[in-house]
Amino acid sequence: MKKFRMVLTVSALLATVATNFAGCNGKPFFSKALAQQHEDDSKKDYPNAPDVTFKDLQGKDVKLTDFRGKVVVVNFWATWCEPCQIEIPWMIGFQQKYSEKGFTMLGVAMDDEGKSVVAPFVEKSQFDVDGQKLPMNYPIVIGNDDLSAKFGGLIGLPTTIVVGRDGKVHKRFLGLVSHDDLEKEIKKLL
Repeated sequence: MKKFRMVLTVSALLATVATNFAGCNGKPFFSKALAQQHEDDSKKDYPNAPDVTFKDLQGKDVKLTDFRGKVVVVNFWATWCEPCQIEIPWMIGFQQKYSEKGFTMLGVAMDDEGKSVVAPFVEKSQFDVDGQKLPMNYPIVIGNDDLSAKFGGLIGLPTTIVVGRDGKVHKRFLGLVSHDDLEKEIKKLL
């Protein structure tokens, strides 16, 4: 049921994106209401990131607080989520480009089947990053509804949360994030 709900949410988001691109020669057209919503979001005072512990694909604990002092992008995704797969090459690129500057990606897989489908996907999948086929090069952990609720819950996938070196949530993106918007946020916090 969770998967069905998320598919419906992602489908609605994709329909919105398609509508925003229709008739505009590939350039997004956003209504004033959407622009206002984005502006309001940029002024939002987010809370501190929650003190959560995930399990990685080897079954080891990964605490979000272990990354304190780094800029962390927490990306909630799933193997079946097509917009998530569009973002993965960008996430690989950000990890390559910024990891030595105090940055890490953290991929939180939300598949209902958990590790049994996520581990093979991560192990076998290669993504086109600047003409090279590369695997996911950042920590992947297993998420669930209880863990995502500590981040304010998920309306759909992907959901991306940017946490600063101070442990505070600085930005939250719902749906397919713009590469440039996410990179801008990362660079601002580095």
